[in-house]
Amino acid sequence: MRPPSSLWWTTLGEPVVARPALKGDLDVDVAIVGGGYTGLWTARELVRRDSSLRIAVLEQSVCGFGASGRNGGWASALYPLSDSLVRRHYGDESAHHLRRTLQGAVHTLGSALFEDGVDAHFHRGGTVVAARSETQAQRLRASVDEARANGVSEQDLAWLERDEALEHLNCTALLGATYTPHCARVHPGRLVRGLAATNERLGVSIYENTRVTRVLPATSRRRATALTPCGEVRANYVVRATEAFTATLHGERRTVVPLFSLMVATEPLSDAFFSEVGLSNYETFADNRNLIIYGQRTKDNRLAFGGRGAPYHFGSTIEPRFDANDHVFGLLATTLHELFPQLEGSITHRWGGPLAMPRDHSPFVQIDHARGLAAAGGYTGDGVVLSHVAATALADLLVAPDVETEYSRLPFVHHDPRRWEFEPLRWLGINAGLALATRADRVEVRHDRSSRALRVLDRLYDSFPP
Repeated sequence: MRPPSSLWWTTLGEPVVARPALKGDLDVDVAIVGGGYTGLWTARELVRRDSSLRIAVLEQSVCGFGASGRNGGWASALYPLSDSLVRRHYGDESAHHLRRTLQGAVHTLGSALFEDGVDAHFHRGGTVVAARSETQAQRLRASVDEARANGVSEQDLAWLERDEALEHLNCTALLGATYTPHCARVHPGRLVRGLAATNERLGVSIYENTRVTRVLPATSRRRATALTPCGEVRANYVVRATEAFTATLHGERRTVVPLFSLMVATEPLSDAFFSEVGLSNYETFADNRNLIIYGQRTKDNRLAFGGRGAPYHFGSTIEPRFDANDHVFGLLATTLHELFPQLEGSITHRWGGPLAMPRDHSPFVQIDHARGLAAAGGYTGDGVVLSHVAATALADLLVAPDVETEYSRLPFVHHDPRRWEFEPLRWLGINAGLALATRADRVEVRHDRSSRALRVLDRLYDSFPP
């Protein structure tokens, strides 16, 4: 498989040359399936804890082929579940620990990249979420009030009136915004490719164009084994770090669903444009519509902008043709021009790809010492920082399973999400959710009021307990 023609791949500054594939059987200490953020961070954290470990990363295409090389470049402290849901299911102490760990993890990620000499254009400018209707403003104010009641300080999340918000972002219909400093803009391609190179310098073996078709647990007669057309890889532990592509592995079709998120990017824009629209500190940005959008100002002054809306495909199917959807690309371009009517630069890049969503929306870190199996993932689009956190927790559990650490006691560690329903139920449910979010946004635009569709969507979301 070829890497996607996204902005992040065409602006790497160097050609993408595939590493050699596996040839024959191999025995290692740890085999990692997946050469994205989760797999590569896990390898890095393992070898930093024990440099004697023999580690092999097995990637079906090239490192960063999946979401790690296609995402919006938000290195944020966001978590797929609301703070209230985390508190409801895990308690106040766990929710507080999770929030503080994720906030600190943004800085930790930047420090790790600096230490490894990876120039991923990391710039911590925070995130501004605009309210462009009174309904959006009410939701955002309520979210800040709830956060404050749960112990979140104004320094961590603030409501900005319009004049304050304009210091960060000048988009149409701006009424106010929330701002958090806990996000950095990154270049996803440079991050994942630099991380792969770091691992090789540390002695990790990376095999590309090596597709794992099945993972076998350890038994009394064999070690845990990753099966590929190129040979078997036997290990004390096999780590599954395949995110959306988990659904393509034998027996894992209902573990997560692959949801497609698409992006567009402009040509480099003028300084005059940014003097009008803001983003002077390279803030990542969005508004508070129900169908998620996200954007960043890149180092070379483009706008990279994405959103949901592409359909879920029956049977958790992933095919290259699903990476492009002209209707969604058109909506993204239209939305970008609605936000910034002064935008004159042309759209130069269009791309997309799948992310992984568990049935309960919760990430997971799992380990079965008896069977030699481990896994991490399920970030639902918030994986740039969460993948590093999950990988660190997993490395702690693999190297020192009896020692509790800051990361190993996070609430999603040892979490086992329930499996998705059989088809056609998940196809009907997921696409109904997308339709409800789209409907809710249309009602808000036309009438500036909350839609009944949103109430149905909220009930559907709340029915997914961790």
